Amino acid sequence: MFAEELRALLVEHGITDLGEVALREALEVRCETYTLIKLAPWPARRWKCKYRLMMGDNMYDAQSAAEAYAMGLVGVLGKRAE
Repeated sequence: MFAEELRALLVEHGITDLGEVALREALEVRCETYTLIKLAPWPARRWKCKYRLMMGDNMYDAQSAAEAYAMGLVGVLGKRAE
């Protein structure tokens, strides 16, 4: 589904359900607003990703919606730990 490193970071923060819906719901609890875009074929080829998640000043490129949500969660949780 996505990288083992990303999965390990989520588990460190207590997120064990790695399904797309569960990750989206976890992100919605922790983030006020975000935008998930499914890219058209030509930008997907150019940027080598299928989805782009935008949250504030941060942008995460991913191969699946679940991976995008996971990257966003790690970004939000990392900021809270600092």
